[in-house]
Amino acid sequence: MTSAPAPRYTVLGVGISALTLARARDLIVASRGASAGRYVCLATVHGIVEAGSDPGFMRILNESWLTTADGMPLVWLGPRTAERVYGPDLLLAVCDAGRSVGLRHFFYGGAPGVADRLADRLSTRFPGLQVAGAVSPPYRELEEGELAGLADEVAASRADVVWVGLGTPKQERFMAGPGKALAPALLVGIGAAFDFHSGRKPQAPRWMQQSGLEWLFRLGTEPLRLGPRYLRTNALFLLRLVVRGRAGRPKA
Repeated sequence: MTSAPAPRYTVLGVGISALTLARARDLIVASRGASAGRYVCLATVHGIVEAGSDPGFMRILNESWLTTADGMPLVWLGPRTAERVYGPDLLLAVCDAGRSVGLRHFFYGGAPGVADRLADRLSTRFPGLQVAGAVSPPYRELEEGELAGLADEVAASRADVVWVGLGTPKQERFMAGPGKALAPALLVGIGAAFDFHSGRKPQAPRWMQQSGLEWLFRLGTEPLRLGPRYLRTNALFLLRLVVRGRAGRPKA
């Protein structure tokens, strides 16, 4: 396991880094030049449920440099010092703060054209942002030659951070596996942030994000795709919490 820069608390077997957004931002900016082999996961209820059924995926989350609480239920289950470190907010915070040190950003993910659109929008929003590159990969796994080409492109770009938007659990598996070829850049999996900040999909109002209702907003915008997932993962998450809680009670 890589050295952890923040203490963790456990939610259904997954160690969640007890962080504030500001602390996560500062750790990523300060990691410049010392990130080889490191990756950052942003955990949600969906990811926790997937990990409960897949020991390999749980190991990926637990062996990360950071695994933050992207979903509000994970914040509520943690210590008072922990905040939500939400992918779209983390991306903006690091892009903003990184300008002072010339942090170089590479965007990898999204549907065709989304990574370029994201880079353009962020460059407009944050004048002086150093964009090292942008690639929207095929939906399938990269072939060996394609991975080598991507690694060469990232190396030539001198990227400090590679933002990965492939969705969970695909992006985490990429970062912990083939993505190691992109070292020494730090890899950060931010999923839907690519769609939100490129303007491809609407983002929930802030009050829904803070009250744990973002899933309801997203369900309303993509019911056919997200309905079955939320029905399964939300129910399993609550069931496993209840079972875990009962198992931990002392016998009368």
